Amino acid sequence: MKVLVIGGDGYCGWATALYLSNRGYEVGILDSLVRRHWDNELGVETLTPIALIQQRLQRWQDLTGKSIDLFIGDITNYEFLHKTLQQFQPNALVHFGEQRSAPFSMIDREHAVLTQVNNVVGTLNLLYAMREDFPDCHLVKLGTMGEYGTPNIDIEEGYITIEHNGRKDTLPYPKQPGSMYHLSKVHDSHNIHFACRIWGLRATDLNQGVVYGVLTEETGMDELLINRLDYDGVFGTALNRFCIQAAIGHPLTVYGKGGQTRGFLDIRDTVRCVELAIANPAEAGEFRVFNQFTEQFSVGDLALMVKNAGNAMGLNVEINHLDNPRVEKEEHYFNAKNTKLLDLGLQPHLLSDSLLDSLLNFAIKYQTRVDHKQILPKVSWHRN
Repeated sequence: MKVLVIGGDGYCGWATALYLSNRGYEVGILDSLVRRHWDNELGVETLTPIALIQQRLQRWQDLTGKSIDLFIGDITNYEFLHKTLQQFQPNALVHFGEQRSAPFSMIDREHAVLTQVNNVVGTLNLLYAMREDFPDCHLVKLGTMGEYGTPNIDIEEGYITIEHNGRKDTLPYPKQPGSMYHLSKVHDSHNIHFACRIWGLRATDLNQGVVYGVLTEETGMDELLINRLDYDGVFGTALNRFCIQAAIGHPLTVYGKGGQTRGFLDIRDTVRCVELAIANPAEAGEFRVFNQFTEQFSVGDLALMVKNAGNAMGLNVEINHLDNPRVEKEEHYFNAKNTKLLDLGLQPHLLSDSLLDSLLNFAIKYQTRVDHKQILPKVSWHRN
């Protein structure tokens, strides 16, 4: 099977491309490399030294004998996208090619517009390219649990059955996104749902929780294959940030009370979930939604787990509660369903002491690369 991984130079995309290649899929990577540009714009670097994409792919081929095709360009450019799809002829499209940071999208008007144009227009172009020439291709799209917000009822997987005035229907689950980034994902979901209903396309939306970890079997094979690990206040995610802060002796940055509860999963489960979706495609006209996470934690609970693991390793770890730069409920009900991927065979890697030790040791190894000025949040959701 031929799988094109859009955004294959990024955190989830790189790990997924290597994982699929290692399992015998014929893989191509399409990427504009803009993620590296955004690092330059913000003046930050990933904790881990990332080689050029061409060097990474050459090293992969040297080690495994497997080649991955590379297409450098922007999917908001329809002519480029159309030409690439014609050349590669994919059976499945794995779409990670979006601006994925909530803080980045909330910097100012320009970054909000950039996020929405990049994400919504890129996905629309994909849908039209599929309609025109690849109607049987399966789109596996990375969504986000953040589309749902924090409703005071259980979160279903994409759809909810409602009875109203004596009539019943199953409808898309209501969305309450918390940033311009999450809002772009909601637009994507509506557009993909429309394309499946009206044009008969097939798609799976993976509403992913917060990912942690850096090592998969493939990215751990060689230093040149190493994955990125972001710790800054714009692109860094909670558990990864906490582990890096602990490694350098910086107090853990918990926003507000720390009662914000979210779904989390290991990067090794991300790549497996994508494979499960590809191997079990949606039917023509079907828009499936899988909630892609394995455990639920509050931010405060995570910080405490990192503190305890760090203290056990001899690190002096403290927790600081900062004024929350985001507009969000800090204490709330959160109970989300996540059975569909488990039913397909996902065997989760749950957050354990050994995983925390591994992450902390990884952070300690590269701690000299940390820029202390980039740790605290600099983007506010509040009106000035």
